[in-house]
Amino acid sequence: MQRLSMMLILSVLLIGCHGSSKDKKETVSSKKKESKQALPVANKPASSTSFAKPSASFEPFAVYLDKGSRENHYIPSGFMPNGKCITFEDAWGQNCQSGKTCIQVKYDVACSRDDQKWAGIYWLNPANNWGTKKGGFNLTGAQKLVFWAKGEKGGEQIQEFTIGGITGDYPDTDTAVIGPVILTNEWQEYTVDLRGKDLSYISGGFAWTTNEEVNPEDCVFYLDNMRFE
Repeated sequence: MQRLSMMLILSVLLIGCHGSSKDKKETVSSKKKESKQALPVANKPASSTSFAKPSASFEPFAVYLDKGSRENHYIPSGFMPNGKCITFEDAWGQNCQSGKTCIQVKYDVACSRDDQKWAGIYWLNPANNWGTKKGGFNLTGAQKLVFWAKGEKGGEQIQEFTIGGITGDYPDTDTAVIGPVILTNEWQEYTVDLRGKDLSYISGGFAWTTNEEVNPEDCVFYLDNMRFE
């Protein structure tokens, strides 16, 4: 009887130990599962709502609005090839497209025939900066440059209107050109498409060039309201 009682006690103890070991294994396994579930998922694609929102639309940025305007950002200082055959007036006050003043340009064709046969002006930042010093603006976001132009008589031809294109130690990051453009004697709006252009550094904000070959007579024309949008 005593031997039987001892055997029963041993059986109970063995069952208890086995159960305890099983419980411990189940607890450890459960902890491992919990730990695995708590790890972050590597390279998980971000949801569409987590991407940064597009930047605000580009605010108009003027090359020229009116003479002396604080909103003017470029200076008409790059006279090409030497300015000898150009008369320039950026405070012209008659029949402007908008504002109080506009720009009148006189290209002396007879002078040009005796000189280098072409002429032009660059609006630069800072003044006279042909890429020799830092300047310019980051115009990223601009989609176009818009300006107004007309000829004195109509039929005046501008070979190129240019944005950017300055080289040197501090070159512009891109360039865009339209032309040739034959002007009328009424104000017309013109657009230079800048989509897809790298505008992160532009010191040559605007330029025009023409030559005596396409203008048999003196070429007088007007510019106004030049701006990036």
